[in-house]
Amino acid sequence: MAQRSVSRSSKLGPDERAAAIDVLRTKELDILVVGGGIVGTGAALDAVTRGLRVGMVEARDWASGTSSRSSKLVHGGIRYLEQLDFRLVREALVERGLLLQRLAPHLVRPVRFLYPLTRPILERLYIGAGMLLYDVFSYTGGRPPGVPHHRHLTRRQMQRAFPSLDPSAFVGGLTYYDAQVDDARYVATLARTASFYGAHVASRVRVEGFLKVGQRVVGVTAHDRETGERFEIRARQVVNATGVWTDDTQAMVGERGQFKVRASKGVHLVVPRDRIHSTLGLLLRTEKSVLFVIPWGRHWLIGTTDTDWNLDKAHPAATAADIDYLLDHVNRVLAVPLTRDDVEGVYAGLRPLLAGESEQTSKLSREHVVAHTVPGLVVVAGGKWTTYRVMAKDAIDEAVAALDGSIPASITDDISLLGAEGYRAAWNKRGKIARAFGVHRVRIEHLLGRYGVLTDELLDLIRDRPELGEPLPGADDYLAAEVVYAATHEGALHLEDVLARRTRISIEAWDRGVSAAPVAAGLMAAELGWDAERTRVEVERYLQRVDAELKSQLQPDDESADRIRLEAPDVVAD
Repeated sequence: MAQRSVSRSSKLGPDERAAAIDVLRTKELDILVVGGGIVGTGAALDAVTRGLRVGMVEARDWASGTSSRSSKLVHGGIRYLEQLDFRLVREALVERGLLLQRLAPHLVRPVRFLYPLTRPILERLYIGAGMLLYDVFSYTGGRPPGVPHHRHLTRRQMQRAFPSLDPSAFVGGLTYYDAQVDDARYVATLARTASFYGAHVASRVRVEGFLKVGQRVVGVTAHDRETGERFEIRARQVVNATGVWTDDTQAMVGERGQFKVRASKGVHLVVPRDRIHSTLGLLLRTEKSVLFVIPWGRHWLIGTTDTDWNLDKAHPAATAADIDYLLDHVNRVLAVPLTRDDVEGVYAGLRPLLAGESEQTSKLSREHVVAHTVPGLVVVAGGKWTTYRVMAKDAIDEAVAALDGSIPASITDDISLLGAEGYRAAWNKRGKIARAFGVHRVRIEHLLGRYGVLTDELLDLIRDRPELGEPLPGADDYLAAEVVYAATHEGALHLEDVLARRTRISIEAWDRGVSAAPVAAGLMAAELGWDAERTRVEVERYLQRVDAELKSQLQPDDESADRIRLEAPDVVAD
């Protein structure tokens, strides 16, 4: 069914949000997706590109939960080979190739990893066989994998490739490729893409209950946390894609569901690029799982932990013990050890794992499940970031099976995200673009890697308002234009949305964004109509968040860290 005129808008600003809410409150939907993380936004795009009338609501900001706090990797999960989970690895590798080459080449890029060997012959044969299988699986999707195959390295080649490694920590190694992504930016772009195709999407809208006729779910009761308005959304099918909140959402309908989701906390450190000398990432085995050292622009990401978490799901807190664990394990192989003083950022996220018999979260399933737990309500849970598109497809397949009429199959394997079409041509012209706009080539590369061909829209902003071409204080990688664009085009409603997710200033800047906050708030105020008091409150709440996070990271245990972190108020008071 038609949902918009041919002149579709790629903007996702306040006006688009208001228009979406007007439709949500007044028209019955075919599909309502609850949850604006990677799976929810993927499900909204899948459903709307089948020709359905689709809505999506998210209680906070896009990707504000698990989907913005991952290892930023698009990968097959090489450790799952050892668990003999070949189907999951193959599925993830096929999706990796699709993301790299078709769906989002501007947001997903190859990254090369080094696996150090500590035993000369048997370990090389064992790990080499696993990586060969990894390469073979990556070719099974009907297209080339988009990355080179693995290679064996001698001890001397290892030293050249990763000079910061302690020479006594290895006897040789292997290199292989995976890919990385700015997870929060990807989700925001996915939400915009769903909106562009006609989905009615709104963040900061919390579902507070389900509407039922008999035993059938026919919609939800919703709360617009920006205006305070409460309203009903009617839908023929509701998809619950709320990740670690799945059990909480199911409880609203009076059903425990057919499975249980447990939260596993993963902590990552951010350190400056000059603290470790290498052009490669690093994969290390630990006694529990694996540890990644991942190149991330002018930084490194080091992670992750894997521990059970039963406290606040919205703001999981890292502890001093988590930080020490990561530093201790990475320092075992570095020639010059890292200290707490080298850590410029820390973040903690929660993985939604399907609970099994094991009490160890590292052994819980990364598989996903989809079920019609009650008529009218589909639940999708588990899985991993890389396979979000398959999870979304499976969820919408389940939902449309209960709808009348002939509904087309999923086509999201051929739907590029906004900014992708023409990206490689734009990248090849980056020098010419830089000269035309009088912007340094490195800036153009930065923008193309975040916005793709939509970079033109930011350059137009800078041409009209040259002051927007200036970097933000304490965050030289980001321009003022990016803050304005986040508010007008990317659905950012609060200062935290910009500093923590549209950009990664909150984890990349030494001061966690404190000096950038007033400037960014002023830029947003002009676009969103904030008065002086609202602007002051936005800055104050962001500074309170930073202070609470820093203090929580000094605490010895989860309970203490959680208590300290929750002293900072949320950006929207219910």
